[in-house]
This record gives sequence, C-alpha cells and structure tokens, in this order.
Amino acid sequence: MRELRSLLPYLKPYQAGFLAGLALVVVSNFFATLGPRFLQQGIDALRLDRFDSVQTAVMFLLLAAMVSGVARYGMRELLNSGSRRVETDLRDGLYNHLQRMSAEFYDRYPTGDVMARTTNDLLAVRMVAGPALMYVVDTTVRGLLIAPAMLAISPLLTLLALVPLLGLPVAMVALGRIIHNRSQEIQAQFSELTSHAHEHISGVRVIRAYRQERAETAHFQALNDTYLLRNLGLARVQGAFFPLLSLLGGLSALVILYTGAQLVMRGSVTVGEFVAFGVYLAMLVWPMIALGWAFNLVQRGAASMGRINQIFAERPVITSAAAPVSLPPGTRSRAVEFQGVWFRYPGAGERGWVLQDISFKVEPGSSLAIVGPTGAGKSTLVDLIARTHDPDLGAVLIDGVDLRQLSLPDLRRAVGFVPQETFLFGETLRRNILLGAPDDGRLERVAEVAQLTEALPALPSGYETMLGERGINLSGGQKQRTAIARALAQDPPIFVLDDALSAVDAHTEARILTGLRNALAGRTSIIVSHRLAAVRDADWTLVLDSGRIVEQGTPADLLAAGGRYWELLRRQQMEEELEEAEERA
Repeated sequence: MRELRSLLPYLKPYQAGFLAGLALVVVSNFFATLGPRFLQQGIDALRLDRFDSVQTAVMFLLLAAMVSGVARYGMRELLNSGSRRVETDLRDGLYNHLQRMSAEFYDRYPTGDVMARTTNDLLAVRMVAGPALMYVVDTTVRGLLIAPAMLAISPLLTLLALVPLLGLPVAMVALGRIIHNRSQEIQAQFSELTSHAHEHISGVRVIRAYRQERAETAHFQALNDTYLLRNLGLARVQGAFFPLLSLLGGLSALVILYTGAQLVMRGSVTVGEFVAFGVYLAMLVWPMIALGWAFNLVQRGAASMGRINQIFAERPVITSAAAPVSLPPGTRSRAVEFQGVWFRYPGAGERGWVLQDISFKVEPGSSLAIVGPTGAGKSTLVDLIARTHDPDLGAVLIDGVDLRQLSLPDLRRAVGFVPQETFLFGETLRRNILLGAPDDGRLERVAEVAQLTEALPALPSGYETMLGERGINLSGGQKQRTAIARALAQDPPIFVLDDALSAVDAHTEARILTGLRNALAGRTSIIVSHRLAAVRDADWTLVLDSGRIVEQGTPADLLAAGGRYWELLRRQQMEEELEEAEERA
C-alpha cells in the first residue's frame, strides 16, 4: 500500500472536488438511512389503521430517496471525473518523465513494457483514485450511520447480525496479499505480451520474408496463454472472495430472520422495526461486498502504482549542468574537439571499450570525414557529439566547452544530427521535415539540397502527404533524404551525418553531398560514410579501426601514404568493379 502514497500529489489539485464528492457521500447515506425509519413508521401506522400517518411516511420516504439519489449522482460525477483528471495528469507527468530519459533507459525497458505501464497500469491506478476511494468511504459512512439505527431497534439483533460480518476483515487480509502478488504477475506478463506484439508487428515484413508466421504465432499464443492462466489464477481468488462475502451476509440474514421473528412474537420488536432492521442489514451487506471489490481494486492499483513508481524512480544519465555555460550566440559554425576520449557501453566488461584514446579537433567551418570498417566505432563517436552518451574518460568539447557543462537545449540547438537509422512520424511530410522549425520558405530549400523534390511527384499530396508509421510509404532512400532535410531545417552550426546515405545510390549520394557542401558552407560538418569516394572532398579524414584512430589527414595525403585508408578505398573500388561486371554480364 506504500506505493499509493506517490498518488497524493496528483490528488491535491482536485482536493476541493474530491472533498465535495465525499461530502455528498455523507449526504447520500444520511438520507438513505432515513428511508427504513420512514418505512418502519408507515408499517406500524398501517397496523393501527392510521392512513394519514402512512401517507406522511410515504411522502418522507420518497423525499429521502430523491435527495439521496441526487447526492449519489453528484458523488459519482465529482469523484469519477476527478479520478479521470488525476489519470490525465499522471499520464502527462509520466510521458514528460519518459521524454527526459537517456538512451540507456530505453536499452533496459522495452517499448511494449513502457506502453503497458502508461496504459493498463494507469487504468488500474485511476480505479483507486475513483471507484475504490468512493466505495471505501461510502461503506464506512454507511456503516457508521446504520449501526446506531440498528442498535436503537435492538442491541441483541445488532450483535448477532454483525458477528458473521466480522469475518470480512479476516478474509480481506488473508486474500489481499494473494491478489496483490497475482496482480503484479499479470501486469508484468501484460508488459511482456505488449513488447512482443509491438516488436513483431513492426518487423512483420522480416517474419514473412523468412516464413516465420506460424512460429511467431505460436510464440505469441504461448505468451497469451500464460497471461490467461495468470488472470484465471486471480479470478479464482476473486471468485472465492465475493461468494465468501455473500455467504457471511447470508448468515447474518438467517440469524436476523430466526431471532427477529421470536422478538416480534414476544412483542419486543414491532413488525415495522423488524422490517426496517432487515432493510438496514441489506443496506449494510451490499456495501460490504462492494468494499471487497474496492479492496481488490486497491490491491491491483497498488501493484500498478509500484510499476509506475519504478519508472519515476529512474533518473536520466544525460542531464543539463547545474550551472550551465552558454555558447557564444549568433555563431554560424563551431569547433568540435575530442580530448583523450574512452567509451564503453553500460554493462560492458573491462575489455569492452568501443572507443579508445580518441583525440582530434574540427575547426569552425571545416569538414571532417570519419571512415573505417564495420564495427570500428564510427557511429558511437558521433553519438557522443549529440551527447546520446557521455565518455567514460576524456571530454568532448564545443568551442572549448565540455558538453557536460552545457544545457541540453543549447547543445541540441548547436548540433543537427542525422542518425544512421531514420525515424519518421505518422504525420505529414511537411511536419516531419520542419519538426518545430518555422515554415518561412526553408522547406523547399532544404528539400532541394536533400534531393527530396524529385520524390514529390510520386506522393499523392506532395508535402501534405500523410506518412504511415515510421514512414512506411516511403522508400529507404526517401526516408534518409527526409531526415537530412529535417536536420538542415534546424539551421545548426554543427551538422553531423551518420552514414545516412546508405540507402541511396552512388549517383544520388554524390548529388546530395554536393548540395550539402554548398548548403553547409561556413558551417562545421562531420560526415560518417562507408563509401570513401563520397567524402573525398572533406578537409580532414579520420580512419577508425577497433575503436582507435589508425590514420588521419587530408584524403590526398592518406591516399599517398598507402596505408589503411588506401586499402579500404582499393577494396571498395574492386567491389564496385565486380558489381558493374556482374550487371553487364
């Protein structure tokens, strides 16, 4: 139950509405408990042939029922709508928290798991803030109002009626922990099921290509069956819980019927009082059953809030400096420098260094090419410029300022980054390119540089074409060109291109790079490419291998040296010649 304490700050903004709703709970129950009293007066007056008293009792009974009903409507409206607002604020807070998480967080939490916590778990928490709270207070207030009324009729009957109901707290404590544990297992399984579905639906084309539909369906069915079994296990506990409550309520009714009849025959209790007492008991038994349902909701909500609290307890590894240093404003280009940088991914061992002793400097307005074989560490190196990760040793600097001393907004304004894996949103092409940048005519300019304009005639609505999930209705090359245009639209002083032209042909790549040289004139550019011929016009080139700089210099000097750069270029030329020969054949 400790997990639910973190829900209190979200309740506070709506405390007036919740307090008003809880006040209506009291009003509704107060007038509801008056009903049996008027019923008693009417029955006793009927036996005495006092019809005018019967009419008065009926009138007051009707009035009490109307006031109780109106108050109950207001109670539900205020408390349930308040719980919806709490759910909305909690979801907003959770989403905002997720936006600040670093890359390593998403390495540990699958997307489907995060989705489950922001949907299914939040629903369970909302049920605590609304229906569970309402029924707990409703039952408590009703019990406090009904118990004195029952005692006023007959202390003996009250004692005998309440004895079976004393078993309710025992049942709640005994079964509550089981419900809590099984609820946690269900939510965890739902997260796994959601993660699997999200991942494999996204990769459905790969599954089809390798004819794995049947195997994947069987895997999903196994996960789904486990989810079913865990739900059935919880249902069995709940199935025993509610009949137990009904049994205890039934035992109370039997006691009242047997003992109460004797009291009526002895004249200790009137017929009206006996009927009223039975109504009071019925009014008490149903809320007690509802209390069991609310108790289940609280247990499930506590389990879900615990899972949400796990997310809130996470802290981003990459954060703005406490007292950030500002970069000089209005600069069209900036220097980038690596000083003795060593890096390994979290969880890697002592020998898991991806980058080792990387040192170089890119002067403002110059271009740097980074080349090397697959797995050399090229993408990791440029990721450090965007501060996806921080180096374990050494420092990355912009204009002489360590990135860790900058605010994240300043850093992200300074660096335009085109990652190797392009991600597009299910929005229009226009919104995907601008992504917050002003629509001041730059759209056409950056699209022209990225060679995206030639794809427009094939799109049904041009820039207003709605893209499917992850840009599914674009080719790989079109996606990459869209990502390049998006980075250019931000007008950054530092432009980083991480092998983002792998899906375009060599001719288109050459045209894009030519356009980029013109568009980025006077800016700092860092380009990773697996095609060395494409970056032969760079001012400086780094050759990486196994996380180390093995060569660096101008392309002409590296070629003349006949070292690693020359070997890579010669190998690529031979591969291209073989491909051309095969095409001619």
